[in-house]
Amino acid sequence: MLRSIEGIYREGKVELLEPAPSDAEARVIVTFLSSETVDLAERGIDEEHAADLRRRLGAFAEDWDRPQQLIEPEDGQ
Repeated sequence: MLRSIEGIYREGKVELLEPAPSDAEARVIVTFLSSETVDLAERGIDEEHAADLRRRLGAFAEDWDRPQQLIEPEDGQ
């Protein structure tokens, strides 16, 4: 099962912004994000279009985060 948790990399350590899903040892994948902001206007997206995208993607995010999406494989990995 994959679960994304936002964090901050600082002084050689990753600080999670919310509790880890388990106290047990687990493998992780760390992805470093660019700290620069995205200029929506530069990409042809105005405020109305951005609001529409947030509204439509919000429904997707709610569906993605449903407990039913967290079904573990039968082998426990």
